[in-house]
Amino acid sequence: MVFVAKTLLEEDADVGSDPTVTPQVQHSPKSEKAMFIVCGLGSIGQNCVAVLHQYGARVIAIELTQSIDWELPNLAECVETVHVGDCRKASVLESAGIRDCRGILLVTDNERTNTEAAFAARLLNPNVRLVVRSSKQNLNQLLSKNLGSFVAFEPVDLSASAFAFAALGADVPGFFKLEDQWLRVVNREIQRGDRWCDRRQLRDLDTSFRRVLLHTSAASPSFQQFYSSDADATLMAGDTVVYIELLDRLVGYSPQLSTETESQQQTRSATQQRQSQKTSAASSQRRRLFVMPILPILDGNIKQKLVEFWQSTAQYQTRRVAIICGVAVSVLWFLGIVLYSLHYPEIGLAEAFYAPVILLLGGYGDLFGGVKFADQSTSAEQMPWWLRLFSLGLTLAGTAFVGVLYALLTEALLTAKFQFKNRPPIPKQNHVVIIGLGRVGQRIAAILQDLKQSVVGIDSTALDSSILPQMPMVVGNISEALTQVNLAQAQTTLVVLGDDMENLEIGLMVHAANPRNELVIRTQDQLFSSNVAQLFPYAQVLCAPALSAEVFAAAAYGENILSLFHLKHQTILVTEYSIEPEDTLNRLLLAEVAYGFGVVPVLHQRSQSAANLLPSDDVRLEAGDRLILLATTQSLQRIERAESTPPSWQVRVSKAPNQDAIFEGANEITRISGCSMGAARQMMTSLPALVPIPLYKQQAQRLIRNLQKAQVTADLMPWQE
Repeated sequence: MVFVAKTLLEEDADVGSDPTVTPQVQHSPKSEKAMFIVCGLGSIGQNCVAVLHQYGARVIAIELTQSIDWELPNLAECVETVHVGDCRKASVLESAGIRDCRGILLVTDNERTNTEAAFAARLLNPNVRLVVRSSKQNLNQLLSKNLGSFVAFEPVDLSASAFAFAALGADVPGFFKLEDQWLRVVNREIQRGDRWCDRRQLRDLDTSFRRVLLHTSAASPSFQQFYSSDADATLMAGDTVVYIELLDRLVGYSPQLSTETESQQQTRSATQQRQSQKTSAASSQRRRLFVMPILPILDGNIKQKLVEFWQSTAQYQTRRVAIICGVAVSVLWFLGIVLYSLHYPEIGLAEAFYAPVILLLGGYGDLFGGVKFADQSTSAEQMPWWLRLFSLGLTLAGTAFVGVLYALLTEALLTAKFQFKNRPPIPKQNHVVIIGLGRVGQRIAAILQDLKQSVVGIDSTALDSSILPQMPMVVGNISEALTQVNLAQAQTTLVVLGDDMENLEIGLMVHAANPRNELVIRTQDQLFSSNVAQLFPYAQVLCAPALSAEVFAAAAYGENILSLFHLKHQTILVTEYSIEPEDTLNRLLLAEVAYGFGVVPVLHQRSQSAANLLPSDDVRLEAGDRLILLATTQSLQRIERAESTPPSWQVRVSKAPNQDAIFEGANEITRISGCSMGAARQMMTSLPALVPIPLYKQQAQRLIRNLQKAQVTADLMPWQE
C-alpha cells in the first residue's frame, strides 16, 4: 500500500535572500513534543512504545486490563499514562487525549478491535494519523482511500522480509524491488588477492549502478552510520565494504554474490557442466538398477566393475534386495535347465528351458498336472524326490521374487506421484532450510522463491499441496527431519517456530550438526533475543515484534515503509517520502540529505518525470518530488526533528590556467555546492578564493576531483566562520 508521507514541522525552514547561501535545515527544537496513543501493550505495542520514546515523543497507552507484563526493562517509565479500558469506546479515547494526539497505533491482537477503534478515533479527530495492525489487505486499501491518513501493516509480512534477507547470508543482507527493478545490498569482505585490494579507493566504487553505503576496517568493524568513511581511503585486506547495486547489471538473478573474474566464471561453468554430466550419468545408472551391467563386465575387470556397481546402489537398499533376489532366481533358473536337461534328455532343450520358468511363475500344479517326461507313461510319481523338491523350491523362490517386484513397482509409482505431482526433490546444496512453516515460514519461503533461492521446509504437519507447491518439504519429527535435508551442504537455516525455547533448542542442534551453516533464529521477546545474541554470536537472532514495531512507529510520523532488512545489527528501513512545501527536506540537495541525516537516497522522481535510481548528489529537492531512501530509525528521528549534522569543510580554489578552466570551474562549483552561478563566477575571477558555502567532506572531495578534471587547482580545509 502506498500513501503520501511527510514530515510535519511547526516552523518552516527559512531560506535567506543571499544567493551565495544554500538553504539549510533549522536546528531549533520544537516547542512541544508530539503525542501518540498506543492501543494494546502486547509485544508489538511495548516495542512501539520503546521506539516512539527514542523519537522523543509523548506516549499514552490504552490496555484492556490493568495487569501488564512489561517485557523490556524500564519501559513503564516511557509511558506517560496507561488508561485501562476498551480502545473502541469514545470515552476511553477521549480520556487518553485523542483530540490532541498526532497519531494512534492500534496494535492489539484482535484485528476487528483495531479496525473499530480506528473508526472511533477518526470520528473524534479527523486529522489523527491511524496506524493499524491488520492482515485484510483489500479492506485496508479501501479504508486508506476513505478514512485518509490511514495505514495498516501485517506483522508477519514485515518480519518475514527481514528473515528472508537474513537467509541469503551475511554477503547479501538486503534485497528489494523499486519500479520493477531489483536492488541488492552486498556486504563484501576484502581478501588479499581481491581485484579491489590495495588498488581501488572507496570513491572509485561509486558508479551509475553501484553506490557505497558503508566501509569498515578490522580496527573499527562497528556500524556507525552511512558515509562515515573517507572517500579517498584505499581498500585493504580485512576491510568490509557494503554497497547497493542494480541487479540487472549482473549475470542472472541469483542472490549469490558474484565477484568472479571472467576466467573464474569460465572455470566454474566448465565445472558445472562436468557435474551436470556426472549427475546425468548417475541418473541413467539408477534407471538401470534392475538390469545387470553386462557390457562393463566384458572388459575383463569383472571384480572391480561389480564392486563399483554395488557401491552405486548404497543409497537404495530396497533395490539391493531386488538385485539379490534377481541374481538368486537367475541362478535357480539356470540350475533347473541343467538338471532337467541331464535327467530327462528326451524332452529337448526347449522344454528344459521353459519348465523352470513355469515353476518360477507359480505353475507347479500346471507342470506336474499335464507335462509328461520321456514318454506318455512317465508321470510325476516317477520323478526323483530331490528333483521334485527342487521344483517346489523354484516355485517358492519365484513367488517371493514376484512379491518383491510388485512392492518395488508400487514404491516407484507412489514416489513418482509425490515427487512430480506434489513436491520436488530436496536440493543437494546451497539451499535454505526453513524450520517451521506457519504464516511466517510460508511468507519467508515465498519471498525466497521469488528471489530464485532453493528452499526446503520442515514442519510437523504437512502443508496442503496448493501451498508453495514448488517447495520440497519434510514432514515429521524435526530432529529426524534434519538428517534428511542435506544440512551439511545448506547455505542457511532459519528456525521460525512459535516457541522461543524450541527455536533456541533446534538452533543449537543445527549448529552442532553443521557449525559452518548460517543460522537465523526467530524470537518473540526482546530481552530474550538480546541475551541469546550475546551468548551465541554465531547466530542471527531477530526479534519479530521489535522489527515490526520500528515500522509501526515510523509510519505514525507519516513515513511510508516499503521494506526493511538487517545490517550490522541495525534495522534498515526502505522509506518513501513525498516532498511537501513545509517538509524538512524541501529545497535541500541530495548531498545535504545524505550526509546531513545519514541516509542513502536510492530513488528520486520529479513530478511527471521518470524515476531515477541511485540519483546524483547534485539534485535539489522540490515540492512534489518523490524520494525513497535507506535509513535507520535514528536517521528518521533526526529528519523528524530537523537535526542535520552541519557541514564543516570548505574548498579553497588556488588557480585556473585559462578562461575555459574558469568557466568549467564555476559550473562545477554551482552544480555540486549549490552556490549561485553569479557568486561562483565572481569567485573564480578573483583567485585564490574560498567557495562561500560550507560542504560535507564527501561533497567537498568530489568538488575538488571535478575541478582538477577542469584543470583548476583546489584543496580541502576545515570550515572557518
